Amino acid sequence: MLPQPVRRSNRARKLRVPACLAVVVVVAVATAGGGSAAASPARLLPSAQATFTEDFDGPAGSGVDLSKWHFETGDNANNHEREWYTSGTDNAALDGQGNLVITAKKENPGNYNCWYGPCAYTSARLSTAGQFTQAYGHFEARMKIPRGQGMWPAFWLLGDNIGDVGWPGSGEVDIMENVGNEPNTVHGTIHGPGYSGANGIGAAYNGPTFADDFHTYAVDWAPDSISWSVDGNVYETRTPADVNGNQWVFDHPFYIILNLAVGGDWPGDPNDSTSFPQQLVVDYMHVTTSDGGSLAVSASHARKAGTSTP
Repeated sequence: MLPQPVRRSNRARKLRVPACLAVVVVVAVATAGGGSAAASPARLLPSAQATFTEDFDGPAGSGVDLSKWHFETGDNANNHEREWYTSGTDNAALDGQGNLVITAKKENPGNYNCWYGPCAYTSARLSTAGQFTQAYGHFEARMKIPRGQGMWPAFWLLGDNIGDVGWPGSGEVDIMENVGNEPNTVHGTIHGPGYSGANGIGAAYNGPTFADDFHTYAVDWAPDSISWSVDGNVYETRTPADVNGNQWVFDHPFYIILNLAVGGDWPGDPNDSTSFPQQLVVDYMHVTTSDGGSLAVSASHARKAGTSTP
């Protein structure tokens, strides 16, 4: 997923192929249990310490906690996305049942102008830049993604030094991306100098129709490795040996971005088969420290899922 090009002055932007497009074009695709790491069950590490806990509890219709999140607004010409990202509760609100709902709508009530003319859609993009950053640990979200041609949900990280070194020198970790024309596939990718855009390094996880239910998406990040998992199954691990002699830039704090894009170079535009509104429903987002890159599934996940902690 690509940093937005305009209307935000806090960091530099660079035109590029979107991060998630890179996954489709060049990365090795692994089926469930594939990739460079074998599947393993999630387990709770007693030594793991919570550093960011967001369970999205609150009254229906209320907004996100602005002490943790802020909105990144505007369009995204770099990716040729079709939505205008808004602030407030029109496109991102709590549902009163412990979920954040990001809603993509086919509308333009604010007469917004996108890179292609009057915007056809609205949605939301949330960030923790300047509010929460962390180097290393376990980053996890439990989500139910939308469905349909042109939908593009993403849960990802950007290096907090992007304003100084730009992209891709800052590094980018795409924890979960999906395009609506691949209902059974999610992607995980890294981007850095010499392996960005269409040369991003990652893999795909093939499983059920992800829009049918909630699933847990996570990375475990250590100084010399990043591992991706879906529902506790590790399907990909990347190390400095994978970046072909280029710089491994995953050694400093990153911040979290959560968004639902509509259209773009990778998913293509919505068509007559795409129904609106579409929703990205987020049960929780938790970040912990972890030991040795092992999975650390939160106790609250077990309680919400109605299961015991492993």
